[in-house]
Amino acid sequence: MSPGIQKVEASDAGHFVRVEWEDGSESRYPCVWLRDNCQCPRCFLRSARARKLVFEDLDVNIVVKEVALADRKKISITWPDEHASEYEAEWLKKRCFSEEARAEMQEDLFLPECQYWGSDLQLPKIPFEEIMYNDESAYKWLCTLKKVGIVLLTGAATRQGELVKLGHRIGFLRLTFYGPTWQVQDKVDANNVAYTTGKLCFHTDYPALQYPPGVQLLHCIKQTAAGGESEVVDGFHVSNKLKKQNPQAYQILSSTAVDYTDVGVDYCDFAVQCKQRIIDVDSRGQAVRINYNNATRDTVFDIPAEKVRPFYAALKEFDDLLNSPEHKFTYKLKPGDIVTFDNWRVLHGRQSYQSGSEVTRHLEGAYADWDVVMSRLRLLRKSILNRD
Repeated sequence: MSPGIQKVEASDAGHFVRVEWEDGSESRYPCVWLRDNCQCPRCFLRSARARKLVFEDLDVNIVVKEVALADRKKISITWPDEHASEYEAEWLKKRCFSEEARAEMQEDLFLPECQYWGSDLQLPKIPFEEIMYNDESAYKWLCTLKKVGIVLLTGAATRQGELVKLGHRIGFLRLTFYGPTWQVQDKVDANNVAYTTGKLCFHTDYPALQYPPGVQLLHCIKQTAAGGESEVVDGFHVSNKLKKQNPQAYQILSSTAVDYTDVGVDYCDFAVQCKQRIIDVDSRGQAVRINYNNATRDTVFDIPAEKVRPFYAALKEFDDLLNSPEHKFTYKLKPGDIVTFDNWRVLHGRQSYQSGSEVTRHLEGAYADWDVVMSRLRLLRKSILNRD
């Protein structure tokens, strides 16, 4: 049921419009926002869902000339220049400026719910074929990926190219200097530490890029008999632990710009350089992205000498927490498994394995950006909820 409007009036010397709803609640809308978001054809291009009104033409001190309740489902406003605007009740209600309404809208747009985990992780599993051909399963996959940070897809074919199909399912893959997809296996003169048989410590991929890939996809095509186990840890959960345990260490890691570098030749030749904070935080000080890769952390360090040792001490404490048995989860990929995880949140590693005369372990990898993943998630959500 869409909400009904009981009463509408101008307030605060015409700078606000106050709406009383039939359910007894009240909303206040700034007039500058209402004029900016006029939905008429002159101000809004409906086919593109985009604003046509030029900002330089907007009077930030605008007041209403007249406001009226057209019916219980719509209000109409006449502005000082006689321009007329109409606003649907349902549209207004969703955009109410109350703290509760804003929180509800943000939750609907961004699905911020986060389920933290440690060594007790119950690794979510969904058959690959289901998410490829069933929208409800694809929706469940992406919702779980957003909430938990990791989902294992099972039963894919053991050949290269399955990740390209997965990319098409969500939209498209992220191209990087290592190609649209890349092969994780033991290579002579490896241009990446992942292309060896050695142990890989916990890391996020590609902090050397200004905008690191949001989601990583790893498809197991061949697995070694001994060793090669995968390890993951919830970086947000560990960051919260560090913040409680040592606020000063958290402050150092969330404020110090660390130099990252990656130089070589693959899809093309590259020389990448970037500064990242180990723990990126939002305006509330909450971790929103982990940028930690010990292999590509540069020898160049652009901070005063006296701040170096405190930084190392803070990073060591964070690294110790990452490697704590209570926080890390270990599993072994089987041929046909595709692990999908949040590269901004989940740090991953690998146990070493023996090299041989032929390739004994082969994973194909790819990236996707969160913008692409969230776009598909919103579209699937709308489709499925409207169906209900």
